[in-house]
Amino acid sequence: MGLRYLTNIVTLKYDQEKCVGCGLCTQVCPHGVFAIEGKKAKLVDKDACIECGACQKNCAFNAIAVESGVGCATAIIGSLISKKAPCCGGDSKGGCC
Repeated sequence: MGLRYLTNIVTLKYDQEKCVGCGLCTQVCPHGVFAIEGKKAKLVDKDACIECGACQKNCAFNAIAVESGVGCATAIIGSLISKKAPCCGGDSKGGCC
């Protein structure tokens, strides 16, 4: 496993029933979130997902959904630009942590 910021917050959803095992998700994911096992993709490291959306954009079978541009990846990038501490969750009113 690689570095972690927070766990269990990624928006990534995967429906193995829709997967045909083409392997494109494994090719485009920069962090090895997926692997092919048997004849289907398997989530091997969901918390490594940076929510870039490459897997979803390349899945012709709608087996993958992710809200790209949200979550920790965006928070960390935004914090580098704004020079403020990253916030990956928000409060119940949509504000920051």
